[in-house]
Amino acid sequence: MPQKPKTAGRLISFEGSEGSGKSTQIARLAAHFQKIGREVVTTREPGGTEIGEQIRNIIVHNSKGDEMCAETELLLFTAARAQLVREVITPALGRGVIVLSDRYLDSSTVYQGIARNLAADPVAQVNRFAVGSIMPDLTIVIDVPTEVSLARLKQRASDLPDRMERENVDFYNKVREGYLVLAKGMPERFIVVDGTKTEDSIEKKIWSEVQARLK
Repeated sequence: MPQKPKTAGRLISFEGSEGSGKSTQIARLAAHFQKIGREVVTTREPGGTEIGEQIRNIIVHNSKGDEMCAETELLLFTAARAQLVREVITPALGRGVIVLSDRYLDSSTVYQGIARNLAADPVAQVNRFAVGSIMPDLTIVIDVPTEVSLARLKQRASDLPDRMERENVDFYNKVREGYLVLAKGMPERFIVVDGTKTEDSIEKKIWSEVQARLK
């Protein structure tokens, strides 16, 4: 089980529905940290390692993906996460690096646990096994209404939507509500940002909150 070193950096995870704008804001937050002289590593889930990217391909692009059961999906996500924690995140934190992750364990709690109706206890146990003691110092939820999320997905590049992007309105409503419930229950770790604002205002809000929370 990986242990967070005493000289650790900071792990900040970004969460939210598809099309919420996480990638844009991760890049902008990374730039803020770099301007003040901090080394930054950005990564994503599932992925971030060679093994993780292969697992990602199975999850989102496999031709038989629509037949995947929720339990298999959960285990694949957490397998990729376990590799990411040990190969990328833990070494970076040990070097005092700022790690920005596009999704982390809360995605499994929400997507597989709440939206796919898996029992909370098994999901939590698998999550703990995957990450050990490496929990986010801060989690930023970019919140957008379901109709906004779906509209943004339609505006994306002409690539065919992946398996997660093809889910229905009810699924996305559960995802959004799941994140809001988590954030309400753990206000010391979560920040909820209105994702319908302009990119500049969202960036300003996130940077202000990060500075206040992490000093």
